Amino acid sequence: MSFLLHGVHLPHRKNTADMEPVRMSAPSKIILPMSMHIGAPAIPCVKAGDHVDVGTPVGTPNGYVSSPIYSSVSGTVKKIEDILLSSGKPCPAVIIESDGLMTPDPNIVPPQVNCYDDFISAVRQSGVVGLGGAGFPTHVKLDVKDISRIQELIINGAECEPYITSDTRTMIDKAHEIENAVSVFEKYLGIKKTIIGIEENKKKAIAKMQEISKRDPRVEVKILPSVYPQGGEKVLVYHTTGKVIPAGKLPLDVGCIVCNCTTMAAVSNFIKTGMPLVTKCITVEGSAVKEPKNVIVPIGTPISDVFEFCGGFSEEPHKILYGGPMMGISVPDTSLPVLKNTNALLAFGKKDAVRPRSTQCIHCGLCVSHCPVNLSPVGIARAYKSGDAEALLKLRVDICMECGCCSYVCPAKRPLVETNKMSKTLLREYMNAQKAKEGAK
Repeated sequence: MSFLLHGVHLPHRKNTADMEPVRMSAPSKIILPMSMHIGAPAIPCVKAGDHVDVGTPVGTPNGYVSSPIYSSVSGTVKKIEDILLSSGKPCPAVIIESDGLMTPDPNIVPPQVNCYDDFISAVRQSGVVGLGGAGFPTHVKLDVKDISRIQELIINGAECEPYITSDTRTMIDKAHEIENAVSVFEKYLGIKKTIIGIEENKKKAIAKMQEISKRDPRVEVKILPSVYPQGGEKVLVYHTTGKVIPAGKLPLDVGCIVCNCTTMAAVSNFIKTGMPLVTKCITVEGSAVKEPKNVIVPIGTPISDVFEFCGGFSEEPHKILYGGPMMGISVPDTSLPVLKNTNALLAFGKKDAVRPRSTQCIHCGLCVSHCPVNLSPVGIARAYKSGDAEALLKLRVDICMECGCCSYVCPAKRPLVETNKMSKTLLREYMNAQKAKEGAK
């Protein structure tokens, strides 16, 4: 499998790259869903009427693959109720009314970290998850037991989606935090080689990261072509190390751990200060946003408050997204909150949000030649239409990255990535049914 010639060239539209993040003041209320990560939702550990400060736990992990949730404001818990997430799924959420003071929790102290186990425990306590958008609990990724398996730490600074510049700002403004994190990872995970992968269109970020490599010979900055999806985990590992992650395997299976640059900075901040993940730097952009900017937002802030902080809308938004235009998730309601893994809020006017009309496939093969994992989206679409789960299994739809390259290049404007997502669901249902049949024998 080769990723070298695959992907697409997108307009960068990194209009906010030179804008220093502006810190948003305390919102009047925050909404903290107990599911802001991959894995089991946290369990609320507060009740209505409780006072909380910035950094007070409000949700405890429910199992190992879970993550704690902390208040990002000081104030009073008003209620705990189910809300509908952007996926349409219900989720318990802690609603907190802010007192506007942003008083830090007096119990916050830096963690005692003296060994590997202490380090993993601290990362779990931090509430840090994959902050590039994935949301996978970071302590689970780092808890490899046998650290001799790790050959390289790959820091993801690609930020390949258009518009988004929050990671770029982290690399520019918090280079010292990333450097501190690298030192901690070297000490407790035995990291001997760190590669920071950055797309070539981020000159200032590259310069900042190269300063780290000058001070630490174990760190290398790899300047990558600005080809989407350069930041995809398998693509990044290939372009930084030359290693191919086999289908169904993880980076650790080829000796790599991949962490987003903002995730690294957040881990460093917790180790130094004891303050858990309570804020997030996000890019607010799009044709309907009056004053695009990078904003440091208390997690749980309603999206409507963030857009208001950016001057409101210049025109009625017809599409609002969590994340970028390629892999972002549609926001059905601006009362929904900023989450741990939110890296951007994009709002587009009518002209930029019109969905093109699909026509028949012309069998040009562009979707195949641009797929970064060498799939056949046109073949998958045929198999899905006929309900052929066996064919979907053979076509390996399960390894689709859902990057959207196929839909982007399709001259017939067919919704190929959406079909891939539905095909993956169909395949999972088929595989579960097969397992149930085997178990019944």
